[in-house]
Amino acid sequence: MTRVLVAEDDPDLALGLKNNLEIEGYEVRVARDGDEALASALQWRPDLLILDLVMPKLDGMRVLRSLRERDRRIAVLVLTARGEEADKVRGLKLGADDYVTKPFGLLELLARVESLLRRTRATTSAVTADAATMRFGDVEVDPVARRVRKAGIEVALRPKEYDLLLELLRHRGEARSRLDLMQTVWGYSSAVITRTVDTHMFELRRKLEADAARPRHITTVRGIGYRLDD
Repeated sequence: MTRVLVAEDDPDLALGLKNNLEIEGYEVRVARDGDEALASALQWRPDLLILDLVMPKLDGMRVLRSLRERDRRIAVLVLTARGEEADKVRGLKLGADDYVTKPFGLLELLARVESLLRRTRATTSAVTADAATMRFGDVEVDPVARRVRKAGIEVALRPKEYDLLLELLRHRGEARSRLDLMQTVWGYSSAVITRTVDTHMFELRRKLEADAARPRHITTVRGIGYRLDD
């Protein structure tokens, strides 16, 4: 059974989410504060963590950062306050997979949960198919271990930086639009945060190119988006 951990300190909201997710067939646990959320995520290993960013003891951002330092495979859906665009962008940069803005409709949340879990399963299947180490230039990517090395030295990538790199590798030599990458890697499109793709591309170039200002492998295709070349 698919496991979902709900990290929410509002008891009424937490109970409502738990009940409705269980009706949909998920196994659900609830964490009431950030410390409990992090401990439960690491010990219980849910398929999905629904994480409120405003939590007692340890706030949601710190939970997310600590979780991603130790486990990159748990899908994370963050709950943010209306109008807090900075929190959305920061959460995505720290490794959140999607977000829902409070107040939200139950049907919207359930649809996001289903979509996110479906993408996670598809990614797992793709990783199995791409089990062999992939290379470009002096960079090696191990899809199973989710490790990247440049000239033999391991490079630390954030979860979405890695997902973006893997997507480019699977379509190497093809021009990919920002919207296409947004939909494939993040699972939705939003004109407000499409620059997130550019930010992640900048970080990939900084970490993997010999000269980020004149990239040889991760190149811009004017008027379209990006391409990865050998």
